[in-house]
Amino acid sequence: MPGQPVAEVRAKRRGTLAISLLTVAVIITAWSLASAYGAVSPVFLPSPLVVARSLYNVAVNGFVDSTLAEHTLASLLRIFAALTASLAIGVPAGLALATSRVGKGILDPIVEFLRPLPPLAYLPLIIIWVGIGEASKITVISLAMLPPIILSTAAGVKSVPADFINAARSFGATRWQVLGRVILPSTVPSILTGTRIALGAGWSTLVAAELVAASQGLGFMIQSAAQFLVTDIVIGGIIVIAAIAFLLEILARLIERIFVPWSAHR
Repeated sequence: MPGQPVAEVRAKRRGTLAISLLTVAVIITAWSLASAYGAVSPVFLPSPLVVARSLYNVAVNGFVDSTLAEHTLASLLRIFAALTASLAIGVPAGLALATSRVGKGILDPIVEFLRPLPPLAYLPLIIIWVGIGEASKITVISLAMLPPIILSTAAGVKSVPADFINAARSFGATRWQVLGRVILPSTVPSILTGTRIALGAGWSTLVAAELVAASQGLGFMIQSAAQFLVTDIVIGGIIVIAAIAFLLEILARLIERIFVPWSAHR
């Protein structure tokens, strides 16, 4: 952090990591004790060991005709396809929203309409319009991801110091040069923040999206297991989704530190 020695910053990070690991250990211990002493029925809360064994069995032998790796790959492909589409639409839309009166007039009501809507509300309409194939799943996940990316991009544009823009104009930069060489690079940290938020929204929408004529995917695996009260696989699937989301968060922070190091500790 600015004004702090590197050793002090690293010590704080290690302290935070230790607290996080301790918290996870306490949760797993409490879970194990609750299962061991019968505080909760194994049907509703199997032990961590049972969940770990079930995950291993799914990884090796599969569940509903696919292994854990195949379910995970199917979900990741949907998430990243939706994220790519959301970034391709959301970043230009955010720039237009923040820099153009016409863009704001057109996009603001659309974004404010989509933002509070739960994906399950418009999922049936997407199925009617797009069908029950992969396109409908990717579309509904993309729509859930769009508002955070658009709003974060617009907020990033508005936070660009006016001095930067005025300096570029004083050197004869055109409007498009100011946008491409000053505003857009300064907005990258906000876009990355919006991407991280969007990934959370995407994962929360994935389970609902994979209810529609899916044959693979973590959400599909969880829903299939829930129908037969296979709680250990349900919990295992949730843990896998959480672990992947956590790893993607770490990756996003690493990308931010590499490409926009000046904003990593803002």
